[in-house]
Amino acid sequence: MILGVPKEIKNNENRVALTPAGVKELIQRGHTVYIQHMAGENSGFGNNLYEAAGAQILSTIEEIYNIAEMIVKVKEPIAPEYPLVRKGQLLFTYFHFTSEEKLTHAMMESGATCLAYETVENPDGSLPLLVPMSEVAGRMSIQEGARFLEKPQGGKGILLGGVPGVKPARVLVLGGGIVGYNAALMAAGMGADVTITDISLPRLRYLNEVMPANVKTLYSSIHNIEQELPDTDLVIGAVLIPGAKAPHLVTRDMLQLLKKGSVLVDVAIDQGGCFETSHPTTHANPIYEVDGIIHYCVANIPGAVPQISTLALTNATLPFVIELADKGWQKACKEDSRLQPGLNIVAGKIVYKAVAEAFGLPYTSFSFD
Repeated sequence: MILGVPKEIKNNENRVALTPAGVKELIQRGHTVYIQHMAGENSGFGNNLYEAAGAQILSTIEEIYNIAEMIVKVKEPIAPEYPLVRKGQLLFTYFHFTSEEKLTHAMMESGATCLAYETVENPDGSLPLLVPMSEVAGRMSIQEGARFLEKPQGGKGILLGGVPGVKPARVLVLGGGIVGYNAALMAAGMGADVTITDISLPRLRYLNEVMPANVKTLYSSIHNIEQELPDTDLVIGAVLIPGAKAPHLVTRDMLQLLKKGSVLVDVAIDQGGCFETSHPTTHANPIYEVDGIIHYCVANIPGAVPQISTLALTNATLPFVIELADKGWQKACKEDSRLQPGLNIVAGKIVYKAVAEAFGLPYTSFSFD
């Protein structure tokens, strides 16, 4: 199969979808890999490393899309890429369709097959291609939240861990999944007073057993969240409903419960966000203020640490890339139950129910027959 890896053009997205090691694996299996010029530079992988692994370097993104049967990316195509996607082409990347209707329509019109990292699913319901970036984003949410609590950044002017004789900051983590777990662990390690919420009692019991003593668990309800907000300095939105829009757990009215200069970090922003006042931001302009509350809603948080993120992501994606290249997407998805739910759009039709429901569009049940 002919695979193409374009350079990511989303704002400050520095990751790359294949490492030279991954290229070498694919070349050894008889596949052809094209890498766009400088695609891996910001992740620490120069053109020379890809060429040494057997890849061919192409100058432009147009050349990559024109020649490749399978496009492997990190983030969803953005508007300049929409016309480049071809009928019958396979795109394997993060899509997060439910947060972007224009993208959904563009991919339907393209006639391509869109296989989304975020909905590839293990038999136990876990999401193997979301986990590594969720780990990075969860940890970075605390790093960024602590930064924007600083007074020069617009925050309250407090130190997350406090000092002897002065209480630490209070952190509220909404959601006890991979993002929430990593956020709470990082905040606890920095010495904060942390509360983590979830609606799953088994998950709360697990978190209660494994978390440090400065992390408390709390059942997630509107009442409980409202009770926590007045004394909270940093709120991390870490709620995930696989493939669907995130619920709004903090409304505009609830912002009045927070003190001025408090910080909200919405890690769920690429699924629509779990704060009503959230809208996507970029690493170039990461924050904005609503009613005196700082909002950090960067949709590609791991893109700020591309060397770590690229390695973590490609460790997870490469086995699936190899499987898709070796077998073709239809055979691979038919034989691997993990890949099947990754199919979101096929030949102009939405085949993932949550995407269709998000925009009131027709849903088609996909069949391999």
